Amino acid sequence: MKNEGEKEASQNWYALYTRSRAEKKVHDQFEQRGIHAYLPLRKELRQWSDRKKWVEVPAINSYIFVQLPPDGLKKAYDITGVVAFVNDKGKPAVIPAQQIAAMRATIENNLAFTIEQATLRKGERVHITSGPLTGYEGEITEIRGKSLFCIEISPIGFTLVIDTENATFEKIK
Repeated sequence: MKNEGEKEASQNWYALYTRSRAEKKVHDQFEQRGIHAYLPLRKELRQWSDRKKWVEVPAINSYIFVQLPPDGLKKAYDITGVVAFVNDKGKPAVIPAQQIAAMRATIENNLAFTIEQATLRKGERVHITSGPLTGYEGEITEIRGKSLFCIEISPIGFTLVIDTENATFEKIK
């Protein structure tokens, strides 16, 4: 029989999409069944007509992270409120353990953070809408951090590193 450390090492983290406002219930159901789940929560000041109160709300609405073996993914659908796995190329996307640990450390240490949806990905075509290269199109070849993008401008024949704070571009659909 595997000990707890070996058992966790053979399991991957996956992101699950839940019904709206069902994240805490889904998390509790996983924990009751002995399945390791992580729901990142943040404190938010809510105001009612008669009072203000700090409440814990999900940091990412409608998402929860679970640690399961690759052959045990179907167990997740037994939980009321689970909608689907987040997929990458048709298969449930594996979330690296380091990313879960970083998210957990950020929240536990009360570091300031914001959640933003990644809108541009490597390989996508973009149209430059401002700056000296307005009108040119290119392909994102690399993303460096959250504000630097490398775009290959084919007609000119070079790769451009763009700081999104100083230039804007939009995705070509």
